[in-house]
Amino acid sequence: MAKIIFYEDRNYQGRSYECSSECSDLTSYFRRCNSIRVESGNWILYEQPNYRGHQHFLHRGEYPDFQQWMGYNDSIKSCRLSPQYLYPCILRSGPALAQGKFYEREDFRGQMMDFTEDCPNVYERFRYNDIHSAHVHEGFWMFYEEPNYRGRQYYLRPGEYKRYSDWGASSPRIGSYRRLLHF
Repeated sequence: MAKIIFYEDRNYQGRSYECSSECSDLTSYFRRCNSIRVESGNWILYEQPNYRGHQHFLHRGEYPDFQQWMGYNDSIKSCRLSPQYLYPCILRSGPALAQGKFYEREDFRGQMMDFTEDCPNVYERFRYNDIHSAHVHEGFWMFYEEPNYRGRQYYLRPGEYKRYSDWGASSPRIGSYRRLLHF
C-alpha cells in the first residue's frame, strides 16, 4: 500500500494528512506543505489542484522542508502515484519500452530527436535545449529545466504533447531528462 504524509510545518510539525491514493484537490486537508514523509510508493506532487502547475517527483524518504524536494514554495495542491508503483510489470519490461521523440518546434515540426535513455545535459547531446513538442511512445519520463536533473520538473507519460505547455512548462527550456523506470 502506498503512503505519503504531508505536514504543514517544517520538520514534520503541525497539522498532517496521510494519503494512500491520488487526490486531485488537497486544499481541504492542509493550507501549506513544508515537510513530507514518503513511506512507500513513488509520487508526483503538483503545486495546483487537478494535477496542474509545477511538479515534483518524490520516492521513499524524508523531506524535512520544501527545498529538499526542490520546491520553490510550500504549495502542494494535488498528488498522484507514479505508474511504476501502480503497474510493477513496467519495471520488468526493461529499457526497450522507454522511447519517444522531441521536436524543436510546436506541433511536431522542425528537427526531431529520438530519446531512449537518460540525458544529464540536453545541450551537450543535441546542441540545443529548447524542446517545443514531444511524443512519448513508451515509458514514463521526467524532464528537468536545468542540466543534471535540477530545477523545475515535468512528468511525461505516454502521449502527444503538441507544445511545452501541455506538459506544464512555462518555457521550452529543458536541460536534462530521465526515465522513471530506474527509481
